[in-house]
Amino acid sequence: MTDYEAVIGLETHIQLNTRTKIFCSCKADSWNDAPNTNICPVCTGLPGVLPVLNRRVVEKATLLAAAMHADIPEHSFFDRKNYFYPDLPKGYQISQYDQSLAKGGYLDLPASPDGKVLARRVTIMKLHIEEDAGKTKNEGGMRLVDFNRCGVPLVEMVTNPDLRSSDEAARYLTSLRQLLRWLGVSEADMEKGHLRCDANVSIRPRGATYLNPKTEIKNVNSIESVRTAIDKEIERQIQEVQAGHRIESWTLEWDEDSGKLKKMRSKETEADYRYFREPDLLAVEMDAQWKKSILAELPEMPVERRERFLHQYELPEYDADILTSERKLSDYFENAVKAYGGDPKKVSNWLMNDILRLLNDKGLSPDQLKLTPAYLASLLRLVDAGSINASTAKSLLSRVEESGLEPAVIVEKEGLAKVSDKDAILKVCEEVINENPNEVASFKAGKDTLMGWFVGQVMRKMRGKSDPNVAREVLQDLLK
Repeated sequence: MTDYEAVIGLETHIQLNTRTKIFCSCKADSWNDAPNTNICPVCTGLPGVLPVLNRRVVEKATLLAAAMHADIPEHSFFDRKNYFYPDLPKGYQISQYDQSLAKGGYLDLPASPDGKVLARRVTIMKLHIEEDAGKTKNEGGMRLVDFNRCGVPLVEMVTNPDLRSSDEAARYLTSLRQLLRWLGVSEADMEKGHLRCDANVSIRPRGATYLNPKTEIKNVNSIESVRTAIDKEIERQIQEVQAGHRIESWTLEWDEDSGKLKKMRSKETEADYRYFREPDLLAVEMDAQWKKSILAELPEMPVERRERFLHQYELPEYDADILTSERKLSDYFENAVKAYGGDPKKVSNWLMNDILRLLNDKGLSPDQLKLTPAYLASLLRLVDAGSINASTAKSLLSRVEESGLEPAVIVEKEGLAKVSDKDAILKVCEEVINENPNEVASFKAGKDTLMGWFVGQVMRKMRGKSDPNVAREVLQDLLK
C-alpha cells in the first residue's frame, strides 16, 4: 500500500493592534462594539471618499517583516483585489500584489521535546499589508452584515508548502503567535479574530517531489482546530485517492460545532481577482532613515533570549522555555534578577510557581503588577537575611500586590518578622504539647512523622513567624 505524506502551507491574517484603521480614523479593534457602530464613509466605501494610509500600520508590519528575516524594499505599492461579497462594500479590497511591503523570509521551528515534531525552516512566499473586510452571520433566518471590521489593518502572510503534518502546522502557529505578542504588533487572539488561519492541504506519495491539487480550509478559530481540520482533510484525501478519485481544488469550511469539513466553492486563482494598481494611494517610500527608526524598536528575539538565559543565568531548559514564552514575563524575570543580585534560579522558582499563580488569579500581565521586580527582589533578600521565613514571604506576595507597599514596610507594620527567640517559641511548643495528648502518645509510640504536624501547629499559633528549625529543636527536646 502506498505511503502518503501531507504537504501543507498556511495563510495567516494578522490583525495589527494599531489604535485606528488602516485608511481612516475609526477605532481598529471593535470586538465588543455593537454591529455597524464603528464605521465611516471611508471604510464603508461611500462615493467620493479617499483613503489615507495609517503610518503606524506600515511601521508595525515592517517590524514583523524584519523579525521574519524578510527583505524590505524601498518602494511598495497598493493594489485593488476585485471580488464581490456582501461584507465587502466597495466591491474590491485594497491589498498588495506584485510589489508588496516585504519579500521572502522564514520562521525556524525548533524540534519538540518529545521528538514528535522535527526542527524545520518554514519559508514565506508572501507578506503584505491590506484592509480587512466585514463579516456576515445568520440570525433569525436572515443573513446579516456587520461592517465594523472593514478597514481593520492586516498583515497577510503565506508560507510555502513546507509543513508535513498537522503537528508542524500547530507548532508554526504557536511560534508565530508568540512572536507577534513578543513584538507587540498584534494581540494574536484567534478567538477574537486577531489571528486567522487558512490551511492549504494536499498529499503525495512519500518521497515524491511534485505537488498535487490542494484544498483550502477556512473558518478555523483555534490552533487545536487547525490541527484537527488538517488531520481530517488528510484522511479524506487519502481515502479519495485510494478509491481512484481525483482531488478537486475546493475551498472547504470547517464547522466547529460538528467537527466536519464542508464544501464552500471551487478555489479561486489570482486571475479571478483582476488585480490592478490602487489609483487613490501613493507608493510607500521606505527610506533608510525611516527604516532605521523602525528597526530600532526590534527587541531581542525569544529564541535568542532563551539561549542567553540558559548560558548567562544557567537555568534549566524548562525554566528558560517558560520564562521566554512571553516578553513581559521575560523582562520581569531579568529585572528581578538584576535587582536581587542573588541566585537567578531562586528568582525563577518564585516566578514560575507563586508569581504566575498570582497573575492567573488576578488576570494581570507582569507589567501590571504592583509587586514589581524590585519588590520581589526585596522580599527574597528578607528571606536570605533570615528576617522572615518562606511561609511568611509567600503570604506577603498578595499583601504587597493589594497595598502596593514595599515588603519590608509591611513586615515592620504588621510585626511579621521571624521569631527566633527560643524562650518565646518554647512557650508555644509547651501549649501545643499540652493541648494534644493523643498525638504526643502516638509520637512516643514511634510515629515519628507527627513531628512535622507539631511544627505546623506551632507555626499556626505564631502566625507563621516562628523559625521552624528552632521550633523543631525545642519540640524534640520536650517530646523526649
